[in-house]
Amino acid sequence: MNERMKDLMNQTGVPVSMPFDKWCEKFAELIVQECMSLCQECIDDGCIEAEEPMRKIKQHFRVE
Repeated sequence: MNERMKDLMNQTGVPVSMPFDKWCEKFAELIVQECMSLCQECIDDGCIEAEEPMRKIKQHFRVE
């Protein structure tokens, strides 16, 4: 597993006693947020084409 994935796992903030499905939900949310962040970087760099994929990611995963 790469270091970024390990960082995201640590960022879940979900206690070990939390049910595994809740932990997975939080982990997935962090991954989607990371995808949106990459799209935003592209937009900030002037790549307007990234706006549509970012919107679709947000809509599909219902993550802000």
